[in-house]
Amino acid sequence: MALPLMKIQQQMSQITNWGIDGECLLKEFEFSNFKEAIEFVNKTAEVAERINHHPNIMIDKKNVRLTLTTHEERGISLKDFELAKAIDEIRK
Repeated sequence: MALPLMKIQQQMSQITNWGIDGECLLKEFEFSNFKEAIEFVNKTAEVAERINHHPNIMIDKKNVRLTLTTHEERGISLKDFELAKAIDEIRK
């Protein structure tokens, strides 16, 4: 089952610049060019494979939009927050 709103709000304070879009965590990233955007997506894919939790990824030239949700939980779970934190580490 997805996390209750109170738990989601607590977890939101531990990630940077992520928002909520329906039943997903959402973050948009902007890069200098397409190549940098793809490099970021590839690093994100490595982390997602390691954690075994995969984001939805949209690439538009130098912009990347990620949404995270846990389909089997029907909403946002701790897995989504774990992946969001790991993705934020890529951009440091």
